[in-house]
Amino acid sequence: MKRLTKLYRENVALLDKTLRVNESFDLLKKVMKIGNDEITMYYIDGFVKDTVMGKLMIYFLSLNGLGKGSEKSADEFLVSHLPYVEAEVTEDLECMIQMVLSGATLMIGSTFGDKAILIDSRSYPARDTTEPENDRVMRGARDGFVETLISNTALIRRRIRDTALTMSYVTVGNNSKTDIAICYMDGKADPKYVEYLKEKLKNIDTGSLSLGHQSLTECLVKTRWYNPFPKVRNTERPDTAVAQLLEGSVIILCDNSPEAMILPTTIFDFMQEANDFYYPPLTGTYLRIVRHLVFWSTLVLIPIWYLFIKNPEIVPSWLLFTIPTSEAKIPIIAQLLLVEFILDGLKLASMNTPSMLSNSLSIVGGLILGDFAVNVGWLIPEVILYMAYVSIAAFTQTSYELGYAFKFLRVVILILTALFNYYGFAAGILLTFILICTNKTVNRRRSYLYPLIPFNGKALLSMYVRLKKSYRNQ
Repeated sequence: MKRLTKLYRENVALLDKTLRVNESFDLLKKVMKIGNDEITMYYIDGFVKDTVMGKLMIYFLSLNGLGKGSEKSADEFLVSHLPYVEAEVTEDLECMIQMVLSGATLMIGSTFGDKAILIDSRSYPARDTTEPENDRVMRGARDGFVETLISNTALIRRRIRDTALTMSYVTVGNNSKTDIAICYMDGKADPKYVEYLKEKLKNIDTGSLSLGHQSLTECLVKTRWYNPFPKVRNTERPDTAVAQLLEGSVIILCDNSPEAMILPTTIFDFMQEANDFYYPPLTGTYLRIVRHLVFWSTLVLIPIWYLFIKNPEIVPSWLLFTIPTSEAKIPIIAQLLLVEFILDGLKLASMNTPSMLSNSLSIVGGLILGDFAVNVGWLIPEVILYMAYVSIAAFTQTSYELGYAFKFLRVVILILTALFNYYGFAAGILLTFILICTNKTVNRRRSYLYPLIPFNGKALLSMYVRLKKSYRNQ
């Protein structure tokens, strides 16, 4: 552990050089005379609470001195003359530097020796806790996580007033020193799993987490580029995070990211939404079953329809209307793949269009393109109908990663069906199941297909049926 020296002037010179106060305009150094003694404070402009520090400085100027120059001078000054809720004495030089760069105020005194006082007067720029755009509810709370870690922990604390709620702090990144909070309920979360996550986070060797939770996910999970299924479930809703905590899950919050990571995660967890619990059990169960049926149909509907076209003899008489009677100038398989790419192009265009125009342009663009594509003979109406269905149905759950995983595999199944007919379709379904089974997540022991594999009947039932909650003692 690196420490300061006993000499005040040497400490000032060391901190000036280490923090490079002369090179950075926003890293400020404030020198004040307190009687016959002197203090020097270091802080970052924009992070410090001006009103709080202003009142503290006025109070310091009213003192006669810092006290006797003993080993406990800093501790005595903290107890007697520092009326602030978050302050501590430290001897660790690296801790001092990290806290200053995080926004805290560092104060060294001419009588403090090799000790310094850290005043946590941070005030990060933050937006309002508005409802998340991609995780809306028809009923329920309208607040959401923001990019400031302490605000996110407060949103969870507001909902769980229990001493069992534990929030452990670590930093990740050799350069960024990003603040990470591991949240869990003591007595409900698996203690071995919690320790496993802590060790994994402490052992991450990376320069920075430039992409927030996504960078952290890639550090925690060994990526396999060919497996598109999401490794971690994320949410921007505090009520969803709290519900998962009370069920024994672990939540990881990353500073500068408005999303909470829920661990461990299975594929069935993505099918649960807050809307299910803001309605009575019957309504919540219906919504969940509809979500499952509609979303899973996006994987197989188009390949089955194409299989019918290739083999009309297997189509039942009551489904003969699904076989198109009109023809286009390009093959059906090419039409389907073309529309897959066009839909993604429209999504990208909508994202980069000014908000006041995005909705109207995307709708008008889709209608015009579809109508002209049919008229000139590029596409048949059935292709537009089915592809529009699977495109909209993908939004029945909130994970974009899972939606694109199904999209990629739908394309693979289509291509295999076009090449090998029945065998290709079966191979595509088998490949999908293998990728789901072999998906590596931060689970240690739990399968990505739990509670189906290993089988847990009660847990599997709860994934489809919204059971009535007991509000007595949980």
